[in-house]
Amino acid sequence: MRKDKNLLQKISRGPIPWLAPIFLVLGVFYLIPLADVIKTSFTDATMTNPAGNGFTLNSYGKIFQDKAFGDVLFVTFFFVTFSVVFQFLLGFLIALAVNAAEDRHMRGTVLTRTISLVSWAIPGVAIGIIWKILYAESGSSILNYLLSLCGADPVAFLSDPDTALLSTSIANVWRGTAQSMILLYAGVKTVDKQLIEAASIDGATAVRRLFHIIIPGMKSVIMINILLNIINTFNTFDMIMPLTGGGPGRSTEVLVLSVYRNIFQQLDLGGGCAVAIMLLCINIVFSIFYFFMNREKEAG
Repeated sequence: MRKDKNLLQKISRGPIPWLAPIFLVLGVFYLIPLADVIKTSFTDATMTNPAGNGFTLNSYGKIFQDKAFGDVLFVTFFFVTFSVVFQFLLGFLIALAVNAAEDRHMRGTVLTRTISLVSWAIPGVAIGIIWKILYAESGSSILNYLLSLCGADPVAFLSDPDTALLSTSIANVWRGTAQSMILLYAGVKTVDKQLIEAASIDGATAVRRLFHIIIPGMKSVIMINILLNIINTFNTFDMIMPLTGGGPGRSTEVLVLSVYRNIFQQLDLGGGCAVAIMLLCINIVFSIFYFFMNREKEAG
């Protein structure tokens, strides 16, 4: 009896009572639905027959037999690559510019950081609507009006399959640059200024200081930023849906939109869950990379 009492006291003083509500919420709202999605992906369930007709691999087989699925993978790869590269480059340039301005005690640095964060504060659905207005193809739209001032013809930003994917990717770059700027700005601040000043005194150019001191000094931050951007971009749905809905045709349909199309348009519940599981596996891989990069940063 006394041993049981001591055991209960140890448990009550440990982390279990504090962590139990978190695990309960994760179990109810994440793990149970996830297990249901995994189970459904191995069935031929539809929205009209949610139970399906037993377990099968046909849902996965149909994905790889679908010729259009290769196009979806290409669209996703282009969208993620273009977005991550330019989100990083623009975020890094803004972070360096703000840091240099602060070193020179210039005014407006706080305002610049605030403006850069605006896109991060706006919901993705609103961003999609804003960029749809900017991309409107009438002569009175903002971007086409500016092009007309330069003597150019109106551009079909969203209705032409050849330009829709690039236009959508540019909108996502604008959206995700803020996160890159925040992380990279914090990373720039961790670089030892004395090393930069010593290199400058020794005659090192700004480019050499950037590539030999600043970037190596914030390597872990850069990797974490890139991994977070990859994960976020793979899961981008809220912005693309109001902007293009995956069209025209399937020219802007990424994996997460393919899940939506399979389930809610084709009523293929098993196929949609199978695509969702593939997307989950991709996220797990990059999450593992993020975990090890973050642990390496903490250890360093």
